[in-house]
Amino acid sequence: MNPLDGSAGVRGLRVADHALLDDQAAMEAADPGQMLRATASAGAQVRESAALAAEADFRPLIDEGRPRAVVVAGVGTAARTGDVLETVAGPRCPVPVLSHRSAGIPGWVGAADVVIAVSASGRSPEALAAAEAAARRGARLVAIGAPDTELQAMAERARATFVPVPRRAPARASFWALTIPVLLAARHLGLVKITETDFAETAIRLDAEAERCRPALESFVNPGKTLALDLAGSIPVLWGSSPLATVAARRFADTLAANARYPAVAGGLGEAGRGRVGLLDGVYGALSEAERDIFADPGDDDGPDVRLRLVLLRDGGLREEHPTADGVAANDDGDEPASVEERRADAVQQIAEQRGVRISVVEAEGGSALERLASLLAIPDFASIYLGLAHGLDPMAVPAISELKELTNS
Repeated sequence: MNPLDGSAGVRGLRVADHALLDDQAAMEAADPGQMLRATASAGAQVRESAALAAEADFRPLIDEGRPRAVVVAGVGTAARTGDVLETVAGPRCPVPVLSHRSAGIPGWVGAADVVIAVSASGRSPEALAAAEAAARRGARLVAIGAPDTELQAMAERARATFVPVPRRAPARASFWALTIPVLLAARHLGLVKITETDFAETAIRLDAEAERCRPALESFVNPGKTLALDLAGSIPVLWGSSPLATVAARRFADTLAANARYPAVAGGLGEAGRGRVGLLDGVYGALSEAERDIFADPGDDDGPDVRLRLVLLRDGGLREEHPTADGVAANDDGDEPASVEERRADAVQQIAEQRGVRISVVEAEGGSALERLASLLAIPDFASIYLGLAHGLDPMAVPAISELKELTNS
């Protein structure tokens, strides 16, 4: 019996309503919090955050020069901003960058370091504890979050830099609003080379992807809807081919969990090749020869069981490559030759295809690391929302998240 056909008593799986995604009125009714609209504002978030950060007073940050280390403190989407900074700064960054996800800050942080406390709400216990500890230890502090909150008050008491981020949507739909100030703080410290042109091109890229994924476009020409339907009824496995693509893969797992309530395995192809690629041979992966139908429609996943769906986020790297000692071109995102990452992605794709595992691919595009990240994030962001809507879920309202916050007073 097919677990995806809605039959009673079979695993209780909720069937995705494919037709809903091509009914704009029905989608609007299913998205009362307008999560689709909030996600489509990503380009505007880049522009607004860059303007707000430009008005902030960064003198307390830059007066003492380059720090010993930078700690980006926060949880959830706020923590992902630290991952972005670490990856965009790359292995050539002159100081360590750490994304810190628990309350307070590491014991070694002191006056020689910089702490960037990030909280969309301005009241995250982790960000507040980090800001308080940074001020107490004499570390330079940058606070990023909603204005007129305890985080802003704490920054003002410490005479630290505060960058306001207007709260218009949940943190997961405010990714770019939170990320841009973090990158600008790092630029003031001389840790990243990001230009105004990079910000402008990233915003344009996000606008273009939002146009491609707009609700009015039917599924067969809308990459966000197509990816959502590819994932429906599957167990998503999300692998990035480069450090930048790995950040995108882990962000996709975050949005799938919150917007669509789907569990996913996420990581980089490097770590996948050291063990996780074995999933393709597991009970949710490989099909026997008898189970494979060479005449099956690639979009038809009505098989006897729930199966893995592999999503490869591929990033061939920037064209500005640097030679290594042996003359092989190296990717800007790391020391490993770009060709190795590409060969690994090709090999994993081949292994999956041989086992009958369905594959979706998202390719990075753009002339800067930031624009390439935007190209890898935009379609998955929309896909997670469309997948939730297809299952009759409101992507804005997540009861379990609200209950957890109430029970923990966070």
